[in-house]
Amino acid sequence: MIPAAFDYAAPGSLPEAVELLRRHGEEAKVIAGGQSLIPAMRFRLARPGVLVDIQRIPGLDFLAEEEGVLRIGPLVRHAEMEASPLIRDRYPLLAETASVVADPLVRNLGTVAGSLVHADPAGDWGAALLAARARVVLTGPGGERELALEDFLVDTFTTAISPDEILTEIRVPAPAPRSGGAYLKIERKVGDFATAAVGVQVAFDADGRCTAAGVGLCAVGPTSLRAREAEAFLAGKRFEPEVLERAGELAAAASSPVADTRGSEAYKRDMVRILTVRALARAAERALAA
Repeated sequence: MIPAAFDYAAPGSLPEAVELLRRHGEEAKVIAGGQSLIPAMRFRLARPGVLVDIQRIPGLDFLAEEEGVLRIGPLVRHAEMEASPLIRDRYPLLAETASVVADPLVRNLGTVAGSLVHADPAGDWGAALLAARARVVLTGPGGERELALEDFLVDTFTTAISPDEILTEIRVPAPAPRSGGAYLKIERKVGDFATAAVGVQVAFDADGRCTAAGVGLCAVGPTSLRAREAEAFLAGKRFEPEVLERAGELAAAASSPVADTRGSEAYKRDMVRILTVRALARAAERALAA
């Protein structure tokens, strides 16, 4: 199909982009990679009157660790996360997530920030970044505001961003000593949306007891989910097999899948359980080997 008619603007600065959004309100949509928006427009599921293309704005493609925080700019592509030595060495959770997002074409064009704004509950970044305790920075006419990612993700394809705001930064706490992460995904074929996926980030003390745990679930609820009871259960424990099994059960209980062509509710819950156990074991191995 052909998209409905729209106007196109390519601002040269962030203030100019924000002003365009303020002026056009609900009619305007920001585009960077366009890997979610353009298909929606083709099927007329989205009919923006104005596209505000931020790709020509300088300085929005930053990816750096500064003062204990990983800063991800709104033009950072999935492929950049996958290839970055910083991400591969310091953030295995994020590196593994980037490597399984859709296919190479999407990874080369799509952005991490765009994926979060799209807020597809089957999108990989939501679950991974919830586990990593990420925060987002939104910039609008009144300046910047910062939100925890779990407060930003409101519902299916719905976020807390206002029509006149742009997601201008993702902030991820730098990993503590003896930390590790992992992202595991089951899909029908390479490049497909997840049947279920789990991202975890854990840290340990010198005695091998868990001091912090993040568990994010993908494609098993109306939004990306945190398995809070599993996270709390892991605190202070060594990752013995029975501990991991119980954490997997708690993560499965936190999920809320629906039956579809990818599987039944029971099947998806069991995949959450299994993936949680395996992801926690992999993350612990990385953390305790560091």
